[in-house]
Amino acid sequence: MIVIGADHGGFKYKEEIKKYLDENGIEFEDIGTFSEERTDFPIMAKAVCEKIQKGEADKGILICRSGYGMAIVANKFKGIYCAPVYSEETAKFCRAHNNTNVIALGADYMNKNEAISCLRIWLATNFEGGRYEQRLNMIKEIENENMK
Repeated sequence: MIVIGADHGGFKYKEEIKKYLDENGIEFEDIGTFSEERTDFPIMAKAVCEKIQKGEADKGILICRSGYGMAIVANKFKGIYCAPVYSEETAKFCRAHNNTNVIALGADYMNKNEAISCLRIWLATNFEGGRYEQRLNMIKEIENENMK
């Protein structure tokens, strides 16, 4: 299952992405925001990441104006690997090489079709393992040293 969250800057894209997920039979949970009223992105990023940490979701989608704020918050959580995604290529390689379990989309830097295309590719891409597994293990060691 996927958990999706956005701040006010990403609300409209979140609604479009939900339609895509529904149309493709992809199970998801929307944790908010539920309007364009101002809200703080750290609240939404935290809620998405906690769901994944608890095993209530496998992957997460975060949407704000740039994608960067959401990614910064998400990467503060042990076991969360989030990348801001702006193109099909970045969507593919953040999964294939980094095994990201969360993506952050920037509504100000892509149109809705591009966002959905990036999501589609991210969901369809498998982690390649091999040398990338070794690097991911190095990241996990650093994470274990620094996230007590």
